[in-house]
Amino acid sequence: MRQGAMKPYYLFSPWTRIFHWVMVICVFILFVTGLYIGNPFFLGTQGMEPTFAVTNGMAMEMIRYIHFLAAYVLVISFIPRIYGFIINPGDRLLPKPWTKLYWTGIMDTQLHYMFLRSKHRPYLRNSLARSGYLAVYFMFLIEIITGFAMYYMVEPNRFLAKIFGPFSNWLVNEYVVHLIHHFVAWFIILFVIVHVYMAIRADFTEKGGEVSSMFSGIKYLEEEPDDAGDLIDAKKCKAK
Repeated sequence: MRQGAMKPYYLFSPWTRIFHWVMVICVFILFVTGLYIGNPFFLGTQGMEPTFAVTNGMAMEMIRYIHFLAAYVLVISFIPRIYGFIINPGDRLLPKPWTKLYWTGIMDTQLHYMFLRSKHRPYLRNSLARSGYLAVYFMFLIEIITGFAMYYMVEPNRFLAKIFGPFSNWLVNEYVVHLIHHFVAWFIILFVIVHVYMAIRADFTEKGGEVSSMFSGIKYLEEEPDDAGDLIDAKKCKAK
């Protein structure tokens, strides 16, 4: 979304953008199927015999299969995300709580979101967003560990069961693992709701192409961003 003297900055590599949209699809599938697995109801018709339900296309077996398949795709999708993190400085805008800029950015952005300031300072990615994205990656890690811990409990002799199985003991028991997996999933959905709202809000108020940047990789700013130093060379990272 380009307006007047807005300057384009290339931030997100194709690898991160691919990861983002694969993640969106996987999270949606995982949440919907996870709700069903946690509180199942019957889908379809039972027929004359109870065993008919087992072969029904939307039986629990199929729902679980879709859930696990989406989980594996999500885990694999982190490969391009990590690759983008390595090769592109715009893909590694993480919080830096040891710097003054991080804390002044937190306060500046909070005041803006509380409608106490008409706008905040220009950032490639503000401190609150950086912290939020790091937090959601941590939540994904918890979901992966607890999910695989439950998944491989049925076959404790498998290789991955020996890796993830001990987490059930460290976290007291399988029931606690299930609760953690369940509640963290809701925290991720809460983050998604806030994230979508804030991205759309930023597009309307700041006109910086916040939403379109996940398609083009480009974000627009009127002024030189305060965190431009996080890019290896700000001039080279400006879109031509």
